[in-house]
Amino acid sequence: MASRKEYLDFVLEQLSGLEEITYRAMMGEYIIYYRGRIIGGIYDDRLLVKPVKSAVSMMPDAVYELPYDGAKEMLLVDNVDSKEFLTRLADAMYPELPAPKKKK
Repeated sequence: MASRKEYLDFVLEQLSGLEEITYRAMMGEYIIYYRGRIIGGIYDDRLLVKPVKSAVSMMPDAVYELPYDGAKEMLLVDNVDSKEFLTRLADAMYPELPAPKKKK
């Protein structure tokens, strides 16, 4: 099942307090970037983020879910209604996220 554009728009609005939030459509789903680094994505109308230490500590009871078959597990964000929480989550995660790979 592909994610709806309306759900993407909702999540982007929740993250609108942050600068440099971008996304890229990929096979019916959406990858979310913060200042050029992948923080997670929208898969089947669920916001999933990388399980870095800061995300795990901010969401200790979060469920690990697969975004798609064959992928690594990610954390399900169930508090998408809180702009403040999502902003703090992205800011906390940023230093732990890998820098984008240089293009050849």
